[in-house]
Amino acid sequence: MDATTAPHRIPSEMPQYGEANHIFEMMQVTRAAPPCRDTGRRPGNLCRGTRNMLEQLLIHRPEEPIPFMIDYLQQNNDNVPKIVVLGPPAAGKTTIAMWLCKHLKSNLLTMENLIAKDFSSLAADARRHYQKMKSVPSMLLVRLIQERLREEGCVKQGWILDGIPATREQALMIQSLGIVPRHVIALSAPDTVLIERNLGKRIDPQTGEIYHTTFDWPPEPEIQNRLVVPAGISELETAQKLLEHQRNIVRILPLYPKILKVISADQPCVDVFYQALTYVQTNHQSNAPFTPRVLLCGPVGSGKSLQAALLAQKYSLVNVCCGQLLKEAVADKSKYGEVIQPFFEKEMAVPDGIVKKLLCQRLSQLDCLQRGWVLHGFPRDVDQARLLTGRDCTPNRVFFLNVPLDSIIERLTLRRTDPVTGERYHLMYKPPPTMEIQARLLQNPKDSEEQVKLQTDQFYRKCPELEQFYEQAITLNGDQDPYTVFEYLESGIINPLPSKVP
Repeated sequence: MDATTAPHRIPSEMPQYGEANHIFEMMQVTRAAPPCRDTGRRPGNLCRGTRNMLEQLLIHRPEEPIPFMIDYLQQNNDNVPKIVVLGPPAAGKTTIAMWLCKHLKSNLLTMENLIAKDFSSLAADARRHYQKMKSVPSMLLVRLIQERLREEGCVKQGWILDGIPATREQALMIQSLGIVPRHVIALSAPDTVLIERNLGKRIDPQTGEIYHTTFDWPPEPEIQNRLVVPAGISELETAQKLLEHQRNIVRILPLYPKILKVISADQPCVDVFYQALTYVQTNHQSNAPFTPRVLLCGPVGSGKSLQAALLAQKYSLVNVCCGQLLKEAVADKSKYGEVIQPFFEKEMAVPDGIVKKLLCQRLSQLDCLQRGWVLHGFPRDVDQARLLTGRDCTPNRVFFLNVPLDSIIERLTLRRTDPVTGERYHLMYKPPPTMEIQARLLQNPKDSEEQVKLQTDQFYRKCPELEQFYEQAITLNGDQDPYTVFEYLESGIINPLPSKVP
């Protein structure tokens, strides 16, 4: 390729295909990989899927590596949940693991259900050992886990380990077998809180449900009467278990430095769950090249124009405002401008087909292809969204800014313009400096309360279909400080989109 012809116009299908199919992530090489223990060399860090495949190849060492890699890729399970939940006694790790399992439609693996598995010689050995010693050897437990993870359900739907590994020895054995979690959650709380929780624990012998004398007491008298105190929850026994956990956990957590999230369990269980769920649904940040194509949706007055300007300024994106684009086309007397002019004169809406052609023309220009873009003002409904699906027009990040009607009315109906200077004011947030200026301020007819209510109602009536069309859209609360909203937008653009639950 002749360097003198740069910049080269790379077909837009290439980066779009690369982003959609994670080709860039496969190609990326960073310096984050730890040095090899034997050679001391620091290998390149390939993308997660490729790295995992190569790890499995080295671990299993098949005689025919090509068929092995094909089978691995056909499993297509790099995005299923692979989660470890750890924590001291009474921290609620089992509850969190069960809720995650139900929400993510995954498989929960505990010591109890592993050794209770039918038609497994390993499980039978583990049961016999547990009946004699009240424990299972680490090697036997890890082999049970390996056997379970090979089953089709775990391959396709993922898995959540509850309280395993309990020791560094178990963690290293699990790693040596190529069992690598994507997320590790460690719950923590003061010992006094955990001891108090444990002392109030009660179990329903019929259903196995766990209750608490203070936090979760059943309302039905018949259930209250049959609850029993579980074994091993005295203050002394709990303190001994906490000490053992603390000795082990400090040696386990350093094995998971980049995938670990520590969450305080000294808060309502629902809050703990949502923090855990948010973490496990977040992909780890990638260094792959990425060209943002951002779409901002929201009612009039939701702050789309401001956020678009902030994004364009910080990330050098092309700020594409649909309304402004139509005005510029008319002012430039372009071929589209001549078509649009009559609709402006009659104060009629420009047909969607014309708007679509003008937008796609703009978004396919070189600056948009190279730098990326942020679009606002179109689409407003699902029919318009279907038009915006061309090769250069499809967004890869969509945000909905939700603002209640009261806030929108406050933002828009108090706007005023000085007809002398053209300066814009807001009677609450930016009042005019003098009474003389205030007396001559004018309100745009579009900012009347009736018009604002009408436009807001129209948007929110069409919004559910639009959100359904953009399945991976991120909904934000736009009724807060603009720079707080901007931080959320940044996070949604920089980080990979959450994986959809299979």
